Amino acid sequence: MDVLMLSRLQFAAATIFHFLFVPLTLGLSILIAIMETRYVRTGDEEYKNMAKFWGKIFLINFAIGVVTGITLEFQFGTNWSRYSTYVGDIFGSLLAIEATLAFFLESTFIAVWAFGWNKLSPRAHAVSIWLVAIASNLSALWILIANSWMQHPVGFTIRNGRAELTDFLAVVTQPFAWHTIVHTLSAAYILSGFFVMSICAYHLLRKQHITFFTKSFRMGLSLALIFSVVEIVQGHMHGAEVAKVQPVKLAAMESLWETTAAAPQYLFLIPDEANERNSVSIGGIPGALSMLAYHTPDATVKGLKDFPKEERPPVTLSFLSFRVMVALGFLFLLLTVVGWFKRNKLVESPGYLKIMLYAVPLPYLAAEAGWTLAEVGRQPWVVYGIMKTSDAVSPIASSQVLISLIAFIGIYSLLGAAAFYLIISHALKGPQVEAVAAS
Repeated sequence: MDVLMLSRLQFAAATIFHFLFVPLTLGLSILIAIMETRYVRTGDEEYKNMAKFWGKIFLINFAIGVVTGITLEFQFGTNWSRYSTYVGDIFGSLLAIEATLAFFLESTFIAVWAFGWNKLSPRAHAVSIWLVAIASNLSALWILIANSWMQHPVGFTIRNGRAELTDFLAVVTQPFAWHTIVHTLSAAYILSGFFVMSICAYHLLRKQHITFFTKSFRMGLSLALIFSVVEIVQGHMHGAEVAKVQPVKLAAMESLWETTAAAPQYLFLIPDEANERNSVSIGGIPGALSMLAYHTPDATVKGLKDFPKEERPPVTLSFLSFRVMVALGFLFLLLTVVGWFKRNKLVESPGYLKIMLYAVPLPYLAAEAGWTLAEVGRQPWVVYGIMKTSDAVSPIASSQVLISLIAFIGIYSLLGAAAFYLIISHALKGPQVEAVAAS
Protein backbone atom coordinates (compact mmCIF):
# COMPACT_ATOMS: atom_id res chain seq x y z
CA MET A 1 0.00 0.00 0.00
CA ASP A 2 1.11 3.56 -0.69
CA VAL A 3 1.72 6.23 1.94
CA LEU A 4 -1.71 7.80 1.33
CA MET A 5 -3.68 4.63 2.08
CA LEU A 6 -1.51 3.74 5.07
CA SER A 7 -1.88 7.24 6.51
CA ARG A 8 -5.63 7.06 6.02
CA LEU A 9 -5.76 3.70 7.79
CA GLN A 10 -3.63 4.97 10.66
CA PHE A 11 -5.74 8.08 11.15
CA ALA A 12 -8.95 6.06 10.89
CA ALA A 13 -7.73 3.52 13.45
CA ALA A 14 -6.67 6.25 15.88
CA THR A 15 -9.91 8.19 15.43
CA ILE A 16 -12.21 5.18 15.80
CA PHE A 17 -10.39 4.04 18.94
CA HIS A 18 -10.32 7.54 20.45
CA PHE A 19 -14.04 8.00 19.84
CA LEU A 20 -14.81 4.89 21.88
CA PHE A 21 -14.03 7.00 24.95
CA VAL A 22 -15.00 10.57 24.06
CA PRO A 23 -18.82 10.26 24.09
CA LEU A 24 -18.90 8.64 27.53
CA THR A 25 -16.73 11.44 28.91
CA LEU A 26 -19.16 14.06 27.59
CA GLY A 27 -22.36 12.51 28.86
CA LEU A 28 -21.24 10.77 32.03
CA SER A 29 -19.66 13.96 33.37
CA ILE A 30 -23.07 15.65 33.17
CA LEU A 31 -24.84 12.75 34.88
CA ILE A 32 -22.29 12.72 37.70
CA ALA A 33 -22.65 16.47 38.12
CA ILE A 34 -26.44 16.07 38.40
CA MET A 35 -26.00 13.27 40.96
CA GLU A 36 -23.69 15.34 43.11
CA THR A 37 -25.94 18.39 42.83
CA ARG A 38 -28.84 16.32 44.14
CA TYR A 39 -26.65 15.22 47.03
CA VAL A 40 -25.87 18.85 47.87
CA ARG A 41 -29.53 19.86 47.69
CA THR A 42 -31.07 16.88 49.50
CA GLY A 43 -28.28 15.59 51.72
CA ASP A 44 -29.14 12.07 50.52
CA GLU A 45 -25.90 10.09 50.84
CA GLU A 46 -26.99 7.69 48.12
CA TYR A 47 -26.54 10.41 45.49
CA LYS A 48 -23.01 10.98 46.79
CA ASN A 49 -22.31 7.25 46.52
CA MET A 50 -23.72 7.27 42.99
CA ALA A 51 -21.38 10.10 42.01
CA LYS A 52 -18.42 8.18 43.44
CA PHE A 53 -19.35 4.89 41.77
CA TRP A 54 -19.91 6.35 38.31
CA GLY A 55 -17.02 8.75 38.87
CA LYS A 56 -14.48 5.92 39.02
CA ILE A 57 -15.64 4.67 35.65
CA PHE A 58 -15.50 8.23 34.33
CA LEU A 59 -11.88 8.66 35.46
CA ILE A 60 -10.73 5.45 33.76
CA ASN A 61 -12.53 6.39 30.56
CA PHE A 62 -11.22 9.98 30.70
CA ALA A 63 -7.60 8.89 31.11
CA ILE A 64 -7.64 6.67 28.01
CA GLY A 65 -9.48 9.33 26.03
CA VAL A 66 -6.82 11.93 26.80
CA VAL A 67 -3.93 9.66 25.87
CA THR A 68 -5.44 8.65 22.54
CA GLY A 69 -6.51 12.21 21.74
CA ILE A 70 -2.99 13.58 22.11
CA THR A 71 -1.48 11.02 19.74
CA LEU A 72 -4.28 11.72 17.27
CA GLU A 73 -3.38 15.40 17.07
CA PHE A 74 0.31 14.60 16.52
CA GLN A 75 -0.64 12.92 13.24
CA PHE A 76 -1.43 16.29 11.70
CA GLY A 77 2.30 16.98 11.86
CA THR A 78 3.66 13.52 11.14
CA ASN A 79 1.28 12.09 8.54
CA TRP A 80 -0.50 15.18 7.22
CA SER A 81 2.14 17.90 7.24
CA ARG A 82 1.07 19.35 3.90
CA TYR A 83 -2.43 19.75 5.27
CA SER A 84 -1.08 21.49 8.35
CA THR A 85 1.02 23.82 6.22
CA TYR A 86 -1.90 24.69 3.96
CA VAL A 87 -4.64 25.30 6.56
CA GLY A 88 -2.71 25.62 9.83
CA ASP A 89 -3.66 29.29 10.16
CA ILE A 90 -7.31 28.26 10.56
CA PHE A 91 -7.31 24.70 11.86
CA GLY A 92 -4.42 25.29 14.25
CA SER A 93 -6.05 28.32 15.84
CA LEU A 94 -9.21 26.36 16.61
CA LEU A 95 -7.26 23.50 18.20
CA ALA A 96 -5.23 26.03 20.21
CA ILE A 97 -8.43 27.53 21.62
CA GLU A 98 -9.65 24.03 22.50
CA ALA A 99 -6.46 23.28 24.41
CA THR A 100 -6.07 26.58 26.27
CA LEU A 101 -9.72 27.31 26.98
CA ALA A 102 -11.23 23.88 27.55
CA PHE A 103 -8.68 21.10 28.00
CA PHE A 104 -6.59 22.87 30.66
CA LEU A 105 -9.75 23.79 32.60
CA GLU A 106 -11.01 20.21 32.33
CA SER A 107 -7.69 18.68 33.37
CA THR A 108 -7.27 20.99 36.34
CA PHE A 109 -10.71 20.52 37.84
CA ILE A 110 -10.87 16.79 37.26
CA ALA A 111 -7.91 16.55 39.64
CA VAL A 112 -9.67 18.85 42.10
CA TRP A 113 -12.77 16.68 41.93
CA ALA A 114 -10.94 13.33 42.14
CA PHE A 115 -8.85 14.27 45.18
CA GLY A 116 -11.12 16.81 46.84
CA TRP A 117 -13.86 14.66 48.37
CA ASN A 118 -12.65 15.22 51.94
CA LYS A 119 -10.96 18.58 51.35
CA LEU A 120 -13.71 20.73 49.81
CA SER A 121 -17.18 21.59 50.97
CA PRO A 122 -19.93 19.58 49.23
CA ARG A 123 -21.00 22.67 47.29
CA ALA A 124 -17.46 23.51 46.11
CA HIS A 125 -16.87 19.88 45.18
CA ALA A 126 -20.06 19.83 43.10
CA VAL A 127 -18.93 23.00 41.34
CA SER A 128 -15.68 21.27 40.37
CA ILE A 129 -17.46 18.42 38.56
CA TRP A 130 -19.74 20.90 36.79
CA LEU A 131 -16.62 22.72 35.56
CA VAL A 132 -15.25 19.39 34.31
CA ALA A 133 -18.51 18.66 32.48
CA ILE A 134 -18.68 22.14 30.95
CA ALA A 135 -15.02 22.06 29.92
CA SER A 136 -15.35 18.58 28.39
CA ASN A 137 -18.24 19.68 26.24
CA LEU A 138 -16.51 22.96 25.34
CA SER A 139 -13.52 20.92 24.21
CA ALA A 140 -15.77 18.86 21.94
CA LEU A 141 -17.41 22.04 20.64
CA TRP A 142 -14.13 23.54 19.39
CA ILE A 143 -12.95 20.28 17.84
CA LEU A 144 -16.29 19.93 16.06
CA ILE A 145 -16.05 23.50 14.77
CA ALA A 146 -12.61 22.65 13.37
CA ASN A 147 -13.94 19.50 11.72
CA SER A 148 -16.96 21.37 10.36
CA TRP A 149 -14.64 23.87 8.69
CA MET A 150 -13.06 20.94 6.86
CA GLN A 151 -16.55 19.86 5.78
CA HIS A 152 -17.68 23.36 4.76
CA PRO A 153 -14.81 25.86 4.64
CA VAL A 154 -15.83 29.51 5.19
CA GLY A 155 -14.22 32.73 6.42
CA PHE A 156 -10.87 32.35 4.65
CA THR A 157 -8.88 33.42 1.64
CA ILE A 158 -6.07 31.76 -0.32
CA ARG A 159 -2.95 33.88 0.03
CA ASN A 160 0.67 32.95 -0.70
CA GLY A 161 -0.36 29.37 -1.40
CA ARG A 162 -2.08 28.92 1.98
CA ALA A 163 -5.58 29.22 3.39
CA GLU A 164 -5.60 32.19 5.77
CA LEU A 165 -8.33 33.15 8.22
CA THR A 166 -10.27 36.31 7.34
CA ASP A 167 -13.52 35.95 9.31
CA PHE A 168 -13.29 34.06 12.59
CA LEU A 169 -16.94 34.76 13.39
CA ALA A 170 -18.05 33.08 10.15
CA VAL A 171 -16.10 29.96 11.07
CA VAL A 172 -17.60 29.61 14.54
CA THR A 173 -21.18 30.59 13.69
CA GLN A 174 -21.76 28.77 10.41
CA PRO A 175 -24.91 26.56 10.48
CA PHE A 176 -23.05 23.41 9.43
CA ALA A 177 -20.86 23.61 12.55
CA TRP A 178 -23.79 23.97 14.93
CA HIS A 179 -25.73 21.17 13.28
CA THR A 180 -22.66 18.98 13.76
CA ILE A 181 -22.24 20.06 17.37
CA VAL A 182 -25.84 19.32 18.37
CA HIS A 183 -25.85 16.05 16.43
CA THR A 184 -22.59 14.76 17.92
CA LEU A 185 -23.28 15.83 21.51
CA SER A 186 -26.75 14.30 21.36
CA ALA A 187 -25.20 11.01 20.24
CA ALA A 188 -22.77 11.22 23.16
CA TYR A 189 -25.56 11.77 25.68
CA ILE A 190 -27.57 8.86 24.24
CA LEU A 191 -24.51 6.62 24.50
CA SER A 192 -23.88 7.68 28.11
CA GLY A 193 -27.49 7.06 29.06
CA PHE A 194 -27.44 3.58 27.53
CA PHE A 195 -24.10 2.82 29.20
CA VAL A 196 -25.53 3.66 32.62
CA MET A 197 -28.76 1.78 31.95
CA SER A 198 -26.85 -1.33 30.83
CA ILE A 199 -24.83 -1.54 34.04
CA CYS A 200 -27.92 -0.82 36.13
CA ALA A 201 -29.82 -3.55 34.28
CA TYR A 202 -27.10 -6.06 35.16
CA HIS A 203 -27.49 -5.37 38.88
CA LEU A 204 -31.28 -5.02 38.85
CA LEU A 205 -31.60 -8.41 37.17
CA ARG A 206 -29.68 -9.79 40.15
CA LYS A 207 -31.72 -7.66 42.58
CA GLN A 208 -28.57 -5.97 43.92
CA HIS A 209 -28.65 -2.43 45.39
CA ILE A 210 -32.10 -1.91 43.95
CA THR A 211 -32.66 1.68 45.09
CA PHE A 212 -29.18 2.74 44.02
CA PHE A 213 -29.40 1.31 40.51
CA THR A 214 -33.05 2.21 39.99
CA LYS A 215 -32.20 5.88 40.59
CA SER A 216 -29.19 5.62 38.31
CA PHE A 217 -31.22 3.87 35.60
CA ARG A 218 -33.88 6.57 35.63
CA MET A 219 -31.26 9.30 35.27
CA GLY A 220 -29.60 7.54 32.35
CA LEU A 221 -33.02 6.88 30.81
CA SER A 222 -34.08 10.52 31.05
CA LEU A 223 -30.87 11.70 29.38
CA ALA A 224 -31.12 9.11 26.59
CA LEU A 225 -34.83 9.71 25.96
CA ILE A 226 -34.51 13.49 25.70
CA PHE A 227 -31.61 13.34 23.29
CA SER A 228 -33.04 10.47 21.24
CA VAL A 229 -35.86 12.87 20.35
CA VAL A 230 -33.39 15.71 19.76
CA GLU A 231 -31.19 13.50 17.59
CA ILE A 232 -33.98 12.47 15.24
CA VAL A 233 -35.37 16.00 14.82
CA GLN A 234 -31.95 17.57 14.46
CA GLY A 235 -30.72 14.73 12.24
CA HIS A 236 -33.35 15.69 9.68
CA MET A 237 -32.20 19.32 9.85
CA HIS A 238 -28.57 18.23 9.55
CA GLY A 239 -29.40 16.18 6.48
CA ALA A 240 -30.97 19.22 4.84
CA GLU A 241 -27.80 21.21 5.53
CA VAL A 242 -25.70 18.43 3.98
CA ALA A 243 -27.94 18.55 0.90
CA LYS A 244 -27.18 22.27 0.61
CA VAL A 245 -23.40 22.27 1.11
CA GLN A 246 -22.35 18.69 0.22
CA PRO A 247 -24.82 17.43 -2.40
CA VAL A 248 -22.49 14.64 -3.53
CA LYS A 249 -22.45 13.26 0.03
CA LEU A 250 -26.25 13.27 0.05
CA ALA A 251 -26.29 11.36 -3.24
CA ALA A 252 -23.85 8.79 -1.81
CA MET A 253 -25.87 8.48 1.42
CA GLU A 254 -28.96 7.62 -0.63
CA SER A 255 -27.14 5.80 -3.45
CA LEU A 256 -28.86 8.10 -5.94
CA TRP A 257 -27.20 7.79 -9.32
CA GLU A 258 -29.46 9.81 -11.61
CA THR A 259 -30.52 13.41 -11.03
CA THR A 260 -34.21 13.11 -10.19
CA ALA A 261 -37.14 15.45 -9.65
CA ALA A 262 -39.53 14.32 -6.91
CA ALA A 263 -36.81 11.86 -5.88
CA PRO A 264 -38.13 8.77 -4.07
CA GLN A 265 -36.88 7.38 -0.77
CA TYR A 266 -36.29 3.64 -0.94
CA LEU A 267 -36.78 1.45 2.09
CA PHE A 268 -34.29 -1.11 0.79
CA LEU A 269 -31.40 -0.66 -1.63
CA ILE A 270 -28.32 -2.58 -2.67
CA PRO A 271 -25.80 -0.26 -4.33
CA ASP A 272 -23.85 -1.54 -7.33
CA GLU A 273 -21.01 0.93 -7.31
CA ALA A 274 -19.01 -0.72 -10.09
CA ASN A 275 -21.87 -0.36 -12.58
CA GLU A 276 -23.15 2.99 -11.25
CA ARG A 277 -26.59 1.71 -10.37
CA ASN A 278 -28.57 -0.06 -7.65
CA SER A 279 -28.94 -3.79 -8.13
CA VAL A 280 -32.04 -3.83 -5.88
CA SER A 281 -34.50 -0.99 -5.16
CA ILE A 282 -37.56 -1.83 -3.07
CA GLY A 283 -40.23 0.27 -1.43
CA GLY A 284 -39.78 3.62 -3.12
CA ILE A 285 -41.85 6.48 -1.66
CA PRO A 286 -42.29 9.12 -4.40
CA GLY A 287 -40.98 12.57 -3.51
CA ALA A 288 -39.85 11.52 -0.02
CA LEU A 289 -36.13 12.15 -0.57
CA SER A 290 -36.87 15.54 -2.13
CA MET A 291 -39.05 16.41 0.86
CA LEU A 292 -36.42 15.31 3.39
CA ALA A 293 -33.58 17.12 1.64
CA TYR A 294 -35.26 20.28 0.37
CA HIS A 295 -38.63 20.37 2.20
CA THR A 296 -40.67 20.11 -0.99
CA PRO A 297 -41.72 16.87 -2.72
CA ASP A 298 -41.05 18.26 -6.20
CA ALA A 299 -37.41 19.32 -5.62
CA THR A 300 -34.70 17.99 -7.91
CA VAL A 301 -31.99 15.99 -6.17
CA LYS A 302 -28.66 15.81 -7.96
CA GLY A 303 -27.41 12.27 -8.65
CA LEU A 304 -23.91 10.86 -8.46
CA LYS A 305 -23.48 10.73 -12.24
CA ASP A 306 -23.62 14.53 -12.35
CA PHE A 307 -20.40 14.69 -10.34
CA PRO A 308 -16.97 13.78 -11.74
CA LYS A 309 -16.13 10.19 -10.91
CA GLU A 310 -12.91 11.20 -9.16
CA GLU A 311 -14.86 13.52 -6.83
CA ARG A 312 -17.39 10.98 -5.59
CA PRO A 313 -17.02 9.45 -2.13
CA PRO A 314 -17.09 5.66 -1.64
CA VAL A 315 -20.79 5.05 -2.17
CA THR A 316 -21.39 1.69 -0.50
CA LEU A 317 -19.65 2.60 2.74
CA SER A 318 -21.37 5.99 2.92
CA PHE A 319 -24.75 4.40 2.19
CA LEU A 320 -24.38 1.63 4.77
CA SER A 321 -23.03 3.85 7.54
CA PHE A 322 -25.93 6.25 7.03
CA ARG A 323 -28.51 3.45 7.15
CA VAL A 324 -26.98 1.94 10.29
CA MET A 325 -26.92 5.32 12.06
CA VAL A 326 -30.53 6.16 11.20
CA ALA A 327 -31.92 2.71 12.03
CA LEU A 328 -30.22 2.70 15.42
CA GLY A 329 -31.39 6.25 16.13
CA PHE A 330 -35.02 5.18 15.81
CA LEU A 331 -34.31 2.03 17.86
CA PHE A 332 -32.93 4.17 20.70
CA LEU A 333 -36.09 6.25 20.73
CA LEU A 334 -38.24 3.11 20.86
CA LEU A 335 -36.24 1.57 23.71
CA THR A 336 -36.22 4.74 25.79
CA VAL A 337 -39.95 5.38 25.29
CA VAL A 338 -40.66 1.81 26.45
CA GLY A 339 -38.31 2.39 29.38
CA TRP A 340 -40.16 5.53 30.39
CA PHE A 341 -43.34 3.53 30.93
CA LYS A 342 -41.42 0.84 32.84
CA ARG A 343 -39.30 3.21 34.97
CA ASN A 344 -41.35 2.55 38.13
CA LYS A 345 -41.36 -1.25 37.74
CA LEU A 346 -37.90 -2.06 36.45
CA VAL A 347 -37.29 -5.06 38.69
CA GLU A 348 -40.59 -6.53 37.46
CA SER A 349 -39.48 -6.11 33.82
CA PRO A 350 -36.64 -8.63 33.36
CA GLY A 351 -37.19 -8.90 29.61
CA TYR A 352 -36.69 -5.17 29.12
CA LEU A 353 -33.68 -5.15 31.45
CA LYS A 354 -32.04 -7.94 29.45
CA ILE A 355 -32.53 -5.96 26.25
CA MET A 356 -30.96 -2.89 27.83
CA LEU A 357 -28.09 -4.94 29.23
CA TYR A 358 -27.10 -6.20 25.80
CA ALA A 359 -27.94 -2.97 23.93
CA VAL A 360 -24.86 -1.14 25.22
CA PRO A 361 -22.70 -1.70 22.08
CA LEU A 362 -25.36 -0.20 19.80
CA PRO A 363 -24.82 3.50 20.65
CA TYR A 364 -21.08 2.98 20.11
CA LEU A 365 -21.84 1.45 16.71
CA ALA A 366 -24.15 4.34 15.83
CA ALA A 367 -21.55 6.95 16.83
CA GLU A 368 -18.81 5.27 14.82
CA ALA A 369 -21.15 4.91 11.83
CA GLY A 370 -21.91 8.61 12.04
CA TRP A 371 -18.24 9.55 11.98
CA THR A 372 -17.60 7.11 9.16
CA LEU A 373 -20.30 8.83 7.11
CA ALA A 374 -18.97 12.30 7.95
CA GLU A 375 -15.37 11.51 7.01
CA VAL A 376 -15.76 8.97 4.21
CA GLY A 377 -18.60 10.96 2.67
CA ARG A 378 -16.29 13.98 2.36
CA GLN A 379 -13.71 12.11 0.29
CA PRO A 380 -11.72 12.66 -1.85
CA TRP A 381 -11.45 16.02 -0.08
CA VAL A 382 -9.66 16.66 3.19
CA VAL A 383 -11.03 20.22 3.04
CA TYR A 384 -14.21 20.02 0.98
CA GLY A 385 -13.75 21.56 -2.44
CA ILE A 386 -10.40 23.12 -1.49
CA MET A 387 -7.78 20.45 -0.84
CA LYS A 388 -7.80 16.76 -1.72
CA THR A 389 -6.62 14.16 0.75
CA SER A 390 -3.96 12.98 -1.68
CA ASP A 391 -2.42 16.47 -1.59
CA ALA A 392 -2.40 16.62 2.21
CA VAL A 393 -0.27 13.57 3.06
CA SER A 394 3.31 13.98 4.28
CA PRO A 395 6.18 13.19 1.88
CA ILE A 396 7.44 10.22 3.88
CA ALA A 397 8.19 6.60 3.15
CA SER A 398 5.40 4.03 3.27
CA SER A 399 7.54 1.84 5.53
CA GLN A 400 7.57 4.55 8.20
CA VAL A 401 3.79 4.73 8.28
CA LEU A 402 3.43 0.95 8.20
CA ILE A 403 5.67 0.56 11.25
CA SER A 404 3.81 3.25 13.18
CA LEU A 405 0.45 1.79 12.14
CA ILE A 406 1.42 -1.62 13.50
CA ALA A 407 2.71 0.02 16.68
CA PHE A 408 -0.51 2.02 17.09
CA ILE A 409 -2.66 -1.07 16.71
CA GLY A 410 -0.56 -3.01 19.21
CA ILE A 411 -0.46 -0.26 21.84
CA TYR A 412 -4.10 0.68 21.41
CA SER A 413 -5.12 -2.95 21.73
CA LEU A 414 -3.32 -3.16 25.08
CA LEU A 415 -4.76 0.17 26.25
CA GLY A 416 -8.25 -0.85 25.17
CA ALA A 417 -8.02 -4.22 26.88
CA ALA A 418 -6.80 -2.61 30.11
CA ALA A 419 -9.43 0.13 30.02
CA PHE A 420 -12.36 -2.16 29.30
CA TYR A 421 -11.18 -4.65 31.92
CA LEU A 422 -11.02 -1.93 34.59
CA ILE A 423 -14.36 -0.41 33.60
CA ILE A 424 -16.18 -3.72 33.39
CA SER A 425 -14.71 -5.13 36.61
CA HIS A 426 -15.63 -1.98 38.55
CA ALA A 427 -19.10 -1.85 37.00
CA LEU A 428 -19.91 -5.48 37.76
CA LYS A 429 -18.57 -5.28 41.30
CA GLY A 430 -21.03 -2.51 42.08
CA PRO A 431 -20.84 0.08 44.86
CA GLN A 432 -19.26 -0.76 48.19
CA VAL A 433 -21.89 -2.41 50.37
CA GLU A 434 -21.00 -0.48 53.47
CA ALA A 435 -21.25 2.82 51.60
CA VAL A 436 -24.76 2.31 50.30
CA ALA A 437 -28.01 2.70 52.13
CA ALA A 438 -30.09 -0.46 52.44
CA SER A 439 -32.20 -1.14 49.35
